[in-house]
Amino acid sequence: MSDTRIALVTGGNRGLGRATALALAEDGVDVVLTYRANRAEADDVVTELEKAGVRAAALQLDVGEVGSFPAFAEELRGLLRGTFDRDRLDHLVHNGGHAALTRLGATTVEDVDRLYAVHFKGPYFLTQALADLIADGGSIVTLSSGLSRFAGDGWAIYGSLKAGVDQLTRYLATELGPRGIRVNAVAPGPIATDFGGGTMRDDEGARTHMASLAALGRIGEPDDIGPLIATVLSDRARWVTGQRLEASGGTLL
Repeated sequence: MSDTRIALVTGGNRGLGRATALALAEDGVDVVLTYRANRAEADDVVTELEKAGVRAAALQLDVGEVGSFPAFAEELRGLLRGTFDRDRLDHLVHNGGHAALTRLGATTVEDVDRLYAVHFKGPYFLTQALADLIADGGSIVTLSSGLSRFAGDGWAIYGSLKAGVDQLTRYLATELGPRGIRVNAVAPGPIATDFGGGTMRDDEGARTHMASLAALGRIGEPDDIGPLIATVLSDRARWVTGQRLEASGGTLL
């Protein structure tokens, strides 16, 4: 049976998930990534990972559809045994997500329900569904946000849910600690991805404004976050658990 470490990265077909998967591959970690809709994009990342010298696979998952999690866990169990010669995962990254502005007077119940399902309910119940598949001594990273610390116009629900993720991370760290499983939150600031319609990637005015608010004078790139997540998952951070690590370049200090 293989002793190579294996990570599951939700939303690993693009943005921060892709950067995390590639950073894990640099550490020699095999990767299972999930995607919601774009199979071709996921397959491209699998190819990149295999070229980097690790084993990789992609599974479909909507992290907001908790009813699908038991079947997903069984599919993952079969994949681990059949493709990776393992019974357990070592790492879980709750990266999958989406953005939605929620200003007073223009927010629907459906907007809030979907944000809650994807960013809070989903990570909790996916952790529950996969807990028996995570090896003792493993590690989990949840994705928080700089918006759980500072307020951004229109991000009330998203930012508040991410603050909930910060607290949930501490509870999960406490509950899973007896098994030696570490749980930490990584909180990116503004990052140049397609998240939120790609504003931080494509809108030069928005990029310049947010860069002016950062101590390091720029916005982040996916490769600023992926290696950090890989480090937090690794034994290099073996004495760190229940923490929120913000990676925002010093935004709004």
